[in-house]
Amino acid sequence: MSNIIKPPFNHESALAKVKAAENAWNTRNPDQVAMAYSPDSEWRNRTEFFKGREAIRDFLKRKWAKELDYKLMKELWCYTDNRISVRFEYEWRDADTGQWMRTHGNEHWEFDEEGLMRRRDMSGNDYPIQESDRRYR
Repeated sequence: MSNIIKPPFNHESALAKVKAAENAWNTRNPDQVAMAYSPDSEWRNRTEFFKGREAIRDFLKRKWAKELDYKLMKELWCYTDNRISVRFEYEWRDADTGQWMRTHGNEHWEFDEEGLMRRRDMSGNDYPIQESDRRYR
């Protein structure tokens, strides 16, 4: 990432940070996405707790092996100097069953001085949808 958006955030830079995250996650490239996080980044993703880029990369590989055709939308909820909260929705097709799913929830992010995310706290819920009900393509 050549143009890293660093704190302190204002409304414009917080929106840009959220859009950059959305774009990166929609690549479904674990190596690219992991580079937005500090080497010792701490995560809570639902009931999983882990730390560090390698663990993030491993998690994302597992995630996108199961969640096929993943498409994400993130929306800025609020921000402070070095924190951002978002609401998100994404849709995916289960690799085992073929069932389309929608996941929605919230994330709270904390950034270091270099603009890398040092903490990510995610809560989400999944529910089945019909393919014809998809919002994100």
